[in-house]
Amino acid sequence: MSIAENIARVRANMAEAARESGRNPDDILLVGASKMNDTAACREAVAAGIDALGENRVQEMVQKLAENAYEGAPLHFIGHLQRNKVKQVVGRVALIQSVGSLELLEEIEKVAAARELTQDILLEVNIGREEAKSGFFSENLTAAAEAALAKSHIGVRGIMTIPPADADREENMRYFQEVQALYVDINTKLFHNKLEYLSMGMSGDYADAIRCGATMVRVGSAIFGARHYHE
Repeated sequence: MSIAENIARVRANMAEAARESGRNPDDILLVGASKMNDTAACREAVAAGIDALGENRVQEMVQKLAENAYEGAPLHFIGHLQRNKVKQVVGRVALIQSVGSLELLEEIEKVAAARELTQDILLEVNIGREEAKSGFFSENLTAAAEAALAKSHIGVRGIMTIPPADADREENMRYFQEVQALYVDINTKLFHNKLEYLSMGMSGDYADAIRCGATMVRVGSAIFGARHYHE
């Protein structure tokens, strides 16, 4: 199937999951996770109406930006972002979805201030408390949100999570429900219900994420196929 056909199929699944949970499918954004897919694939996704494209690796993102791979769609950074690469990302993407430490928050603020711009972000929640993964633990999310709110060059738009890869469907659903509850809590207490994005769900579980309240899903292989790009 073509990328356009895959997007249509994913959107149909999204719509079904939204309706099952009494939601409007138009309220849920589809981000194409385009890691290890070339410029032609990105352009095909844009032509097919993808809501945004998301990159995991700074070097690949910079290369594809030079090739105008994302023209016509917002670009998100969705992978682990090292502080020494923040300068290559701030101001070049609409949204950094993976802000999971106070140190990274500080670096983004510093670079954004120097460039006199506001960088929109999502706070990443490490819901599985995985040592090898970045992200704020649940009990630290409120403090992280307060720290972000104090920055004058950062705009917090929501939260993002990736459940543990070895979680079964029942565990996954529980993680999604826990993050949705965190989202509602900080949105009500700190953001006057102005947050927009609860980013959770990937190719294998995006429908369940939507059933649990996701407003944004990050889908790679279900759109682009198996990754086979060689650097």
